[in-house]
This record gives sequence, C-alpha cells and structure tokens, in this order.
Amino acid sequence: MRFSEELFAAAVGLIKETTVAETTGVSIDESVLVEQCRRGDSAATERLILKYQNRIYNVILRMCGNEADAAELSQETFVKVIENIGKFEGRSRFYTWLFRIAVNLTLNYCSRSVRLGTASLDAEYGGQAGQSLREFLADEASPDPATAAANKELGELIEKALAKLDDAQRTVVVLRDIEGMNYAQIAEVLDIELGTVKSRLSRARGNLREMLEAILE
Repeated sequence: MRFSEELFAAAVGLIKETTVAETTGVSIDESVLVEQCRRGDSAATERLILKYQNRIYNVILRMCGNEADAAELSQETFVKVIENIGKFEGRSRFYTWLFRIAVNLTLNYCSRSVRLGTASLDAEYGGQAGQSLREFLADEASPDPATAAANKELGELIEKALAKLDDAQRTVVVLRDIEGMNYAQIAEVLDIELGTVKSRLSRARGNLREMLEAILE
C-alpha cells in the first residue's frame, strides 16, 4: 500500500501539542535580534527564546517521549544557544542552527537513556476507529485530511508507532511532518545528504505503515 504524504502529515499532525508555533508580536527582523543577542542584549535573547520555545519543546518531546526530559533538554538547548551565540557566523539560518543544537542534544540523550518507546500497539480497533485506520492505509478512497485529523484514537496509535522507530528515522519524521521542515533544512540540521533524508524518511514511513497494518491483520 502507498502511504499518502498529505494524509500522513495530517494524521501525524494529530500528535502535535496545541501550542502557538511562533509568539505573536515578534515582528522585528530575526537577524537584528540575533545580532543584538551577540552584543549581550538580554531583551533580544528573551524574544528569540519566546519565538521558538514551543516548537523546540514539541520536537524534543516527540523525539525523546518524556515531558520532564523534554523540558530539561529545551532549557539546555537555549543555554547552549546563549553560550555560543557569539560563534554563530550566519552561514546558515539561525533557525536551522538552533534546531541542530536541539536535535544533537536530544539524540545524545536518546543514545544513553532508555526511551519511553515500549507502549504496546496491540489493541482492538473495531467500528469507526478500525475503519479510519483502514482508510488511512488504503491506496484508494483516502479520507480527507481533516477527517483523519478528527480521529483522536488514530493519532494516539500513530504516536505509539512513532516512538517505536529508531532514533534516526523518528527524527526525520518529527522534523518533516511535525516541525514542517523541507528536505534541505533537515539535511542541514542533521548534517547529512539530501538523498539520505529522502531515503530515511521513506523507510520510516514504510515502517510506520507496517506497524499500523499489523494491527488490522
């Protein structure tokens, strides 16, 4: 079966936290804020943190699976940003530089910690929930993304499956389908080739599909 990218993104969107992606009222050019931070302007630093804190936390949470650890890693990310902002030379966007720090910290955490990725996928999905899962996996007559996004049970199931992926595959899914990065941005954040991003994402989605299909068998 083919995994519809549009539908997959809609369903994965179910597991996003209900947060504001960017704090409203931050209209000043980001490059100006970064330069002010480099000069030690605490107000500018606070505005940058407010702009990205929810998104950083959400990505880290979906990578590590633990709220307390995600909060701690988010704080550690911004501490490192403040400590190293003077070394930021603008060769990449601040956005990708920031997420590279967050992702590297989280991957290091995952490599030395036991993640919460052992939740069982065994469940009875009959009735409407089972039908939604069948439609989600089907090649034909795919439901409208809004319809898929309305099914809480399906979102919870996808979240459990996501946690069972290995760190590398889960990371590309989180960056692509939760954070909304394009392939080039993911390649820059992870310091890998563009082709590697595409193949890793394809394998990750295939593994997710297999886990979900197994429930229906």
